[in-house]
Amino acid sequence: MGRQRIGFVGLGLMGNGMARNLLSDGFPLIGFDIDQSKTDAIIEAGGEEPDAPDRLAAQVDIIILSLPNSHVVDDVVKNSLELFETGRKGLILVDTTTADPVMSEALATELREKGIEMLDATISGTSTMCAAREITFMVGGGENIFHACESMFSVMAKKIFYVGKNGSGALMKLIVNLVLGLNRMVLAEGLSLGKKAGMDQRRLLEVLKQSAAYSRAMDMKGTKMIEKDFLPPEGKIAFHLKDVRLMLDLGERLNFPLLLSSLHAQALAAEVAKGRGEWDNSDIISFYEDLVNL
Repeated sequence: MGRQRIGFVGLGLMGNGMARNLLSDGFPLIGFDIDQSKTDAIIEAGGEEPDAPDRLAAQVDIIILSLPNSHVVDDVVKNSLELFETGRKGLILVDTTTADPVMSEALATELREKGIEMLDATISGTSTMCAAREITFMVGGGENIFHACESMFSVMAKKIFYVGKNGSGALMKLIVNLVLGLNRMVLAEGLSLGKKAGMDQRRLLEVLKQSAAYSRAMDMKGTKMIEKDFLPPEGKIAFHLKDVRLMLDLGERLNFPLLLSSLHAQALAAEVAKGRGEWDNSDIISFYEDLVNL
């Protein structure tokens, strides 16, 4: 497949970076967001705007979604893009949302009956990493469809993995985020304990980075935790709470106990209840500091 025409729906923290990278590499792109200012920003970067959302499918080869959750994805696909009425055979839908694996697989099956293929192409990385093309894609769906889109993925990401059938990309993302989120939480716990004991947090972080306890969360979030650098967010507390709740739903379906993630969900919910849902996910350290009045 040659240089595909791209439709991009959802131009927020992640979508904006991906759309700009596609444009800078010469992909024709039509962008849409319910926030007109975000659509205008992509037009200024060289993109176009669709005549109407339900006409987008007729204008492009691939539609990429970057939306909050699977329920929004279903609504946009069925009611805004109207793909079951206006879609065409050969169209490819690429969903980069952190999705519910069951809902994602079900939508892919419905679309395939209409001649539309779908990939769940989930992302590991922050919005900053996205803009710098340093993210990782984990892609589920038909392997031939994956290979047809591989050159497009390579423009947006540092690494790309094909992980299996539809729903596999969404499942892989949940497991990656489970481990990543708990890395952040345990880092926050350690830094807070050290602070309570009178240790210098910067020195503590330096030692942790050189120890067997090292994780990339220390590089990405350690200084932000210490400096309380929570705004603007690279990844929001509320978004991660949504992800953890998907993990817990998955665990319940599989009769698999997720003990640490259950505690993590409570800590995240506490921060959201304090009005910090839009803060960076490094704010998890505030949960501990509030508990012991640091």
